[in-house]
Amino acid sequence: MDTRTFGRVRVTLPDLADGYLLNVTTLENSRGTVQDFQYADADLRDLDLAHARLITGRIGNLRAARVRLEDVRADSVEFDGCDLGSAQWADGKLSRVVFRNCKIMGANLSGLTLDNVIFENCRLDYSSFEQVRATGPVAFSRCVLSETTFTGCDLTRAILEDCTLRATEFGRGTYKDVDLRGNELSGVRGVANLARVIIDHAQQADLGQALAAELAVTWGEDLPVGRAGR
Repeated sequence: MDTRTFGRVRVTLPDLADGYLLNVTTLENSRGTVQDFQYADADLRDLDLAHARLITGRIGNLRAARVRLEDVRADSVEFDGCDLGSAQWADGKLSRVVFRNCKIMGANLSGLTLDNVIFENCRLDYSSFEQVRATGPVAFSRCVLSETTFTGCDLTRAILEDCTLRATEFGRGTYKDVDLRGNELSGVRGVANLARVIIDHAQQADLGQALAAELAVTWGEDLPVGRAGR
């Protein structure tokens, strides 16, 4: 199977071949499984799936105003150029899944398991990741994560590469060996929770600045000079 390497992380890609992917007009199926499929250029008001499984497929240029996915599993699937709005995706598993050039802004991703997953050049602003667990390689590359929050997540060995992390909040969780090299870190929140992450020496100043902002410290040099006799 093909792989992509991001820093120290090697991610296994979806195993797709155009020759056997069948065009479908919906992701709904009475049996709950859609397999060997290609779904493209759909403009939906609602995308609502529960207890479904998407296996070996490509989803391109999908636009949905409202997305609700519950206990949906995706295996060997590529999302390309999709606008999933403020998606609600709970209690599923993503294995060998790529999100490329997608907008998933204001989304809530909760209880998901990620194994060999790539978010590449995606807009994830204002989204929340809650109780998300990485059981295999996970990479965020050139993504916008402004004001995104991670709460109760286990992102062990994940990588964030060349991402926008403005007011990105890392709540309580496990971030062991998360590779943050090459990112501007001065605007992140929850610095105290980033135990055992990987950074460059040059990023120490960024983390110091972020911590000072978080603690709302006052610099002595900025205090007004007291009047004589006081």
